[in-house]
Amino acid sequence: MSFGPPPAESGPPPAESGPPPTRSGPVVPGPPAPSAPPAPPSPAAPPPPAAWVAPTEVESALLDAKQRGDWGAYFDTLARNHLYFEIERAAADATPSRTYTLFGHDPRVPGGRAWAVYTEGMLPAPEEHRVFDRATLGFFARVWRPTDPSTIVVNPGSPCEAFLPSAPPHSAAWAQPSERLGPPRLGPALRALRVGGPLYGSVAHGLACGALLCVNNGSLWNAMAWHGTGYTGERTRLREWWGITTREEWRGRLDELLDCRGSSSVWSFALALRQGIARDFGGLVDVGYWKQTAEKVLRAKAQGSLTLSPDGVTRNDPLTDVETEAHVEGVRRLIGRIARYEARMRADGILDENRYVTSVEAWDLGRASKMARWGLGARFGTLKEAEAAVVRAGRRAALEYRSWQDFSAGYVLGRCLHFDEEEFGDWYTEMVAAHRILMSEPGSPWLNIPFR
Repeated sequence: MSFGPPPAESGPPPAESGPPPTRSGPVVPGPPAPSAPPAPPSPAAPPPPAAWVAPTEVESALLDAKQRGDWGAYFDTLARNHLYFEIERAAADATPSRTYTLFGHDPRVPGGRAWAVYTEGMLPAPEEHRVFDRATLGFFARVWRPTDPSTIVVNPGSPCEAFLPSAPPHSAAWAQPSERLGPPRLGPALRALRVGGPLYGSVAHGLACGALLCVNNGSLWNAMAWHGTGYTGERTRLREWWGITTREEWRGRLDELLDCRGSSSVWSFALALRQGIARDFGGLVDVGYWKQTAEKVLRAKAQGSLTLSPDGVTRNDPLTDVETEAHVEGVRRLIGRIARYEARMRADGILDENRYVTSVEAWDLGRASKMARWGLGARFGTLKEAEAAVVRAGRRAALEYRSWQDFSAGYVLGRCLHFDEEEFGDWYTEMVAAHRILMSEPGSPWLNIPFR
């Protein structure tokens, strides 16, 4: 069986993740699928244009397999990666648990109707009313109905395109690898767009601030035109992890992260206090002295203080003895946790000897770089807004830190203080693996983009 383009007919003609979506909803009327697969293509297809560059390693592997006529390798590549297909946005908004597919027209296939699917590097830039869902290769065989198009077109119009018969039993030839290989497993890996994504400049710098998460999830670090887990997947991500369901909520949370207001003020107090001591005395700060100084500052503040505001000078009420002791003990525990995390990060190569974390603003800024893209994928914001936010995150990071390594240490510490509970579990080890990749692989943005 051949899977190249069929001959012309004689008559007229767009994830911190879940099971594949359920296929339901209206379909475009059309003739039933033919009982036989499309006729074989001409014996020799013309070579692709010399100027074409495969956007990612996925499209490169598809093109290589197609040119060799190795359809087994072609289908294995599809099965190892997620595929995207267009859906009706209004219907998806009304019933997110269902998928309303939009089929297209292709005069090269029987009946003129085709189901276009795309690999990640071939997706068009996000548009307000054009959205895509994401699924695995086997999904397309499982949900096919007789009223659906008879042909699936992979990456239509590109040199790596292929035409697959969508009806059983012929669909089994390309669907079986998905069952054999299981769900796609992409992370941890450094992946980038070779074309269609910035590799240098201010946008690339801001995107690289989110590279730890991208590497951990195996997503494209420089994909500004973000589709992520698909339209419904990105909306689910923001709702379940962040409680975001509207544009206003997304914009508010993005600004909070860009202003570095998304982390604990107590963390900032402890780290800023140590940095001040280090400036005064030089070198590493003894943990015991750090705790004693923090206690003195907290006890002094507990006696009440004056605050200057637009309404004038006001005096803050003093804390009770119970409140004071609780604050003191909490900060002493926090300082101990920070010191132990830093010791582990030095052992694992994230922090150099005699270095410490100056702030955890990287934790907010790295998430801001991703939040901008998540909001674009969920269509809460535009490409222009997302790009401006990414640039802003990169600029603030460059003001706060001296290097990518310093930035990484701040991000890892913030993530662990928030999630890890000093277990040194996945919340920590995932970032160690991503950090090592970004600090060692030749194509890493951290090795190719100046931090300042």
